[in-house]
Amino acid sequence: MTFRLSSEQEAIREAVRGFGEAEIRPVASEYEAEERYPEELRREAAELDLVAPHVPEAYGGAGMDAVSTLLVTEELWRADPGVGGAIAAADFGTGMIHDYGEEWMREEWLPRITGGETPIATCISEPAHGSNVAGMETRAERDGAEQSSAGSAPPEATQNGDEWVIDGSKMWITNGSVADVAIVMAKTDPDAGHRGITAFLTETDVPGYEASRIDNKLGIRAQDTAEIHLDGLRVPAENVIGEVGHGFYQLMEFFAPARADVAAQATGVAQAALDASVDYAREREQFGRPIAEFQAIRHKLADMATLVETGRAMTYRAGAAIEAGAEDATRLASMAKLFCSEHAVEVTDEAIQVHGGAGYVSDHPVERYYRDARITKIYDGTSEIQRNIIADDLL
Repeated sequence: MTFRLSSEQEAIREAVRGFGEAEIRPVASEYEAEERYPEELRREAAELDLVAPHVPEAYGGAGMDAVSTLLVTEELWRADPGVGGAIAAADFGTGMIHDYGEEWMREEWLPRITGGETPIATCISEPAHGSNVAGMETRAERDGAEQSSAGSAPPEATQNGDEWVIDGSKMWITNGSVADVAIVMAKTDPDAGHRGITAFLTETDVPGYEASRIDNKLGIRAQDTAEIHLDGLRVPAENVIGEVGHGFYQLMEFFAPARADVAAQATGVAQAALDASVDYAREREQFGRPIAEFQAIRHKLADMATLVETGRAMTYRAGAAIEAGAEDATRLASMAKLFCSEHAVEVTDEAIQVHGGAGYVSDHPVERYYRDARITKIYDGTSEIQRNIIADDLL
């Protein structure tokens, strides 16, 4: 066991940090104020292999291991959770295509995502169903294939050129209004609970797919979040990802690396808040000396740094477990997400306290970090869901 990054991983971290400090930080506040998606910066990042870096080289990616991929996310969020986060989230769904999709899906879409041509959206949550994935109401019905007596076509009919027709609504969808391609989760057997969910691949510039951008979010305002209306969306049967009725199980496998990624996001924004607090404590003077000399401030910084480093260790351990295919990877990913997201909020809150009144206005980035950090406790499974997963594994 090693507790140090390899020389290659160190080089990756430095490269992403350099890009973040040179290209993202100088313009981050502008994108946030305008709630503007960083299309141009995403394309620049793609030229450096920073978009979907885990995708194999055969499909245009860098073929990075799980820990290296988490390093990229951490540094992008350290640069800025809104802009850097939008770049890191451009790949949200590539794992599903790579692991369960047909070869034509990989060849057609993965290079376009890694090359910066388009991000991908994954449509899971609904207005009435967030954590309760199995309760989703979006429906997909087969049209054009011979129906069985039970009202559904046999599995082999998915290769006969027929279509699925999808109706429903999705909510809080990352990249929903800027992606050219999306994965849509829908019930193909409404009476089968989680066993009746199927994943579909669809282009977004087609009849039946309508996206409405969600603005005025608390944080990550440069990231695209949308509500999706699916009204008679027709998807060829060959666009089923994996197997009909197996979408929920595929999704659960997909969530382990996704949750480790959120842990890296939280670590990145917490580190950014710590960095800003250290700099401010050195510069700000009270009673004739820098506030960094006061024990109250020094103890805050020490506690913040300890939480950041603990979270980082948990994140990398989860990444190593995912890379190794370890049995405890899911639990470790949930633990990392839970710890890092909860304490990112704590660290960014303390950063505002260190800055005092200056931290409460947008002249300093810590107020933005505080707002941005809050989402990590919600998406990809709330903190409460992570506790359920961990307890289920223990018991």
